[in-house]
Amino acid sequence: MRNIVLFGPPGAGKGTQSEKIIEKYGLTHLSTGDLFRKHLGEGTELGNLAKKYMNEGRLVPDEVVIGMVEEKIASTQDTKGFIFDGFPRTTAQAEALDGMLAKHGMKIDGMIALEVPEDVLKARIKERGKTSGRVDDQDDQKIQTRIKVYLDETLPVASYYQNQDKLTNINGVGAIDSIFGQISEVIDSY
Repeated sequence: MRNIVLFGPPGAGKGTQSEKIIEKYGLTHLSTGDLFRKHLGEGTELGNLAKKYMNEGRLVPDEVVIGMVEEKIASTQDTKGFIFDGFPRTTAQAEALDGMLAKHGMKIDGMIALEVPEDVLKARIKERGKTSGRVDDQDDQKIQTRIKVYLDETLPVASYYQNQDKLTNINGVGAIDSIFGQISEVIDSY
């Protein structure tokens, strides 16, 4: 079983690369964005709370996110592992994830961090906003807030995994298949 954290700022290409990883390795995709959208679509209490924070471009509180993630892990059987996309976003979430996985006899094998310059991120997010319908992909101020939140609050998670010798940085700019080739080399080494 392989459990991988795919990491990077908004617009780094995590969703695109996750799809390719899932197809090649048969992992279960665990995206907090997808979990939020599921809860939003179902109008759950957690979904409504998450929506408030997402619309402001802010992080959803840990207890809300952790509850959604644990529910997904516990309800997923017969998987070759998980690819965590957009989670953990804080060191507290990373610690909680380690604890949750340990309860299920699992661990994180590694974090793959996609590195992309800020100007490229902004351009990608704006382009995605033309088709995504996401309010936070279309507003310059919200995009800037999301990037700032990532730098201030989320980036420290990389240090958490680096301290466990589980971090690999990959240049997230270039041809999608070329980036995927680098990611595959890392995954194959686990």
